[in-house]
Amino acid sequence: MATGWYNFYSMSSTISSPVSNILNHIRVLSEEIGARGSTTAGERRGADYCRDELQKLGLDAKVEHFQSAVSIFHPHLMASLMMLAAFALYPLGGVWTAALAAVITIIALASELLELSFKNNLFRWLAPKGESQNVYAVIDPSEAYSQDLVLIGHVDTQRTPLIFRSAKWVEAYKLFTTLAFVLFAAQALLFTIGMLFQWGWVWLAAIPSALCALTLAAICIQADLTPYTAGANDNATAVAMLLELARQFAAQPLKTTRVWLLCSGCEEVQHYGAIDFFKRHRQEMKNPKALVFEMLGCAGPGFLVREGIIVPFRADESLVKLAESLAQENPQWGAYPVSISGGNTEMADCLQFDVPAITLFGLTPSGEAPYWHQRGDTFDKIQPQVLENAYALTRTMIAELDCLI
Repeated sequence: MATGWYNFYSMSSTISSPVSNILNHIRVLSEEIGARGSTTAGERRGADYCRDELQKLGLDAKVEHFQSAVSIFHPHLMASLMMLAAFALYPLGGVWTAALAAVITIIALASELLELSFKNNLFRWLAPKGESQNVYAVIDPSEAYSQDLVLIGHVDTQRTPLIFRSAKWVEAYKLFTTLAFVLFAAQALLFTIGMLFQWGWVWLAAIPSALCALTLAAICIQADLTPYTAGANDNATAVAMLLELARQFAAQPLKTTRVWLLCSGCEEVQHYGAIDFFKRHRQEMKNPKALVFEMLGCAGPGFLVREGIIVPFRADESLVKLAESLAQENPQWGAYPVSISGGNTEMADCLQFDVPAITLFGLTPSGEAPYWHQRGDTFDKIQPQVLENAYALTRTMIAELDCLI
């Protein structure tokens, strides 16, 4: 067993009071509440806890409900089934079934690309839905209001599929999804050509794509049969950071910056919560920036410069430069730049709503996300000193941003 919790007791004289508070929030979320799957009762209990804690601080905590997909794997399952259906249809009736197969393949590929870009598409319309909620509070500045800062951490937790069982499995899955996308695009091209020229070899050339689609369908079905993680690192650490920052800013607001504290729902099913929040509130903001928190308790702190699955998103350049400068000035924090190629954070949603953003993300220097979507993501793995460093970087970045205007 890892020793994070026991280290907390042995290091209690060296760990700051804010980090002690953060640890307590993580313990409640991951142990007392436990698994918080998107749209589930566990996620609602996590949101209720956030609301209650914000209200204890005298803040006007608001809860906003929205409809969300219940699984991140449903769209990919639909894509794979459409690809298989197109493959089966193609040779059945000459030009007409070839044309129908080409259309189905193109729709599936386009919908997959839109889904990976967090945009409306056929899969979002068809996916089963459930109710979720965002919890947020706003803290006005002590002096003249000149800008907004949005702080984001998601409440929900993911399932624990085979593809996340180890770093090697994750890497294999990244390679597979890249290969699958290339072969799906090739199938769209082949079937379009085949529709026009009726070449017999086209259907045989699409067999690798069909095999990838069959494999992807199996991966998605297996994933949705697994239990949810308790989510201590991913992402109780982020919510706990938000609640502690709320305590500080409620007692001593920033000078010119209005702070939005968002405990979001359904991040794990393609960010329905953050998207709903910005649709409702983006127009209320002046000169906004955003800090997103992910997995702050086992590694890092890292600051994310690039992310994405096929579709890339890059952090705001000015925020990256600020993080780099603070990391150089404070080597004791051990902060460093990181990137991910097989996932997204809510930074992507901020950027799509024209909110400059960066994610503080606890990846290792090699890019591994500790206990990511694994059953081992439990409270005993949390490292207090890692939290201490992440808190120091966060608090200093916010102070610097407050002084920019």
